[in-house]
Amino acid sequence: MTTTLTDHYPTRLPEPGGLVPRHDPVAWGDPANGPLEPGEFEAFADRGHHHGPHPLFSPHEVEDFRQEAARLAAEPALRADERTVVEEASQEVRSVFEVHRISPVFARLAADPRLADVARQILGSEVYVHQSRVNYKPGFTGGPFYWHSDFETWHAEDGMPQPRALSVSIALTENFPYNGSLLIIPGSHRTFVPCVGRTPPDHHRTSLRTHSATVGMPDRGAVRDLAEQGGGIDQFTGPPGSATFFDSNCMHGSNGNITPYPRSNVFLVYNSVGNTLGPPYAAPAPRPPYIASRDFTPVGEAR
Repeated sequence: MTTTLTDHYPTRLPEPGGLVPRHDPVAWGDPANGPLEPGEFEAFADRGHHHGPHPLFSPHEVEDFRQEAARLAAEPALRADERTVVEEASQEVRSVFEVHRISPVFARLAADPRLADVARQILGSEVYVHQSRVNYKPGFTGGPFYWHSDFETWHAEDGMPQPRALSVSIALTENFPYNGSLLIIPGSHRTFVPCVGRTPPDHHRTSLRTHSATVGMPDRGAVRDLAEQGGGIDQFTGPPGSATFFDSNCMHGSNGNITPYPRSNVFLVYNSVGNTLGPPYAAPAPRPPYIASRDFTPVGEAR
């Protein structure tokens, strides 16, 4: 007998649907057992993000990360690989995916307790790396990332059942208010925004490479409503080594970078081992494993 699970987050609909209240907890673990103080834990549950007041990583560590990111972007064989996404206009590297698998430096970073223990505390379980990448936003030419919920994509195209995942963005360069730093609508993680439009085959081949993709993008009115309900938009700036943790369903994005100052970040996604991927909910086939890992080995354990 086959059991059909209820999809609480239907999306990629033929016509606009209403906003969907979150059906799942935000913070699953123990506020008294982990790196976050109880007040920080509760603030994450309330606003959907946590941004430490000081750099989490030392200048020496950041320099190692920065050199490794530069090496990956400059490697000809990797540039020709599907893991690398380039800007349409400038042909500069936009993102390199699966960096925790192709780089020992970023493998160690993904397993670092300063990151993984926060994920374990918030998600209330062991975790694995669902996705990793370096995002490069070079000066003058770095393109924007439009408003979106990562969970909407991971649910629709990767088969992630619940928003029991979180992301962490580690700054490799100074994140100024004007060079394309991360924007999050506080409280938006408590509302799921269904998107309109059927997912085409191999959608990732275009959605990751263009600023004009429409499938998986939220309605402008919904974004406006979330911002009004949440009291505006939070912007995350800070020195190299800063880390911002945010819930998988946060509505977030970033502006393009026309300044001379590049903005680069390492981006890691931790998913609960109790929330592993199944068939996509709204796509013809799952995305490749370099975008959405189907190796659910907990962080810190040998594969």
